[in-house]
Amino acid sequence: MNTEQIKLLGDELYQALCQRQQVQPLTSRFGDITIEDSYHISLQLLQHRLDAGERIIGKKIGLTSNAVQNMLKVDQPDFGYLTDKMAFSQGQEMPISQQLIQPKAEGEIAFILKKDLLGPGITAADVLAATDCVIPCFEVVDSRIDNWQIKIQDTVADNASCGLFVLGDQAVDPRKVDLATCGMVVEKNGQLLSTGAGAAALGSPVNCVVWLANKLGEFGIPLKAGEVILSGSLVPLEPVQAGDFMSVSIGGIGSASVLFT
Repeated sequence: MNTEQIKLLGDELYQALCQRQQVQPLTSRFGDITIEDSYHISLQLLQHRLDAGERIIGKKIGLTSNAVQNMLKVDQPDFGYLTDKMAFSQGQEMPISQQLIQPKAEGEIAFILKKDLLGPGITAADVLAATDCVIPCFEVVDSRIDNWQIKIQDTVADNASCGLFVLGDQAVDPRKVDLATCGMVVEKNGQLLSTGAGAAALGSPVNCVVWLANKLGEFGIPLKAGEVILSGSLVPLEPVQAGDFMSVSIGGIGSASVLFT
């Protein structure tokens, strides 16, 4: 794709975000679009958000579990940028009916970094040494692409389908919990919805952060101290709407909950 096409698509996705509208899949309109093109489109979209006063507070890894990859028919992880406008705290209501289009919630483990990580060559030991704590969280993904008809290029261009997220109020040292075997239980409106384990995400959430640090390292982009890193879902995506209440509990780490409005 040429530079002008990339700019126009980034502009289009930003307008769709602001106006809560869906657009036709990019892959259905541009058969030659590559994943690299899509990351450039996502940067154009991100620049609009920064120009509007948002600031980057972290990054997210998407499409890490087989369950989510199979659901969305993609075959590799991706990443996006988190801004302060996306973040909610435990106990805050999340106004998805005002801000999102077609939201889906997923339980995750968030990493809070205390040191920078810059690939290539980052290992699991490096990630653990650079992590201050891990926290249970819900990420609520959203897509500006019509009816979630996404291929990998579509979701990458759309900032990895970022929506909003909420962090729980419990944090633990990642070296004091087995992140590969820790179990996750997700409830929706008081009913058991799904269960998962750390191994569902590339074998361990730590491996997801390793992948991200090394992938971003290819572009000279570091994971920075103080950033929030969402490591990817351990359970299937769940459509949500105003009035739903969800909670997630992770063995050895804690819990998080959110009321959608």
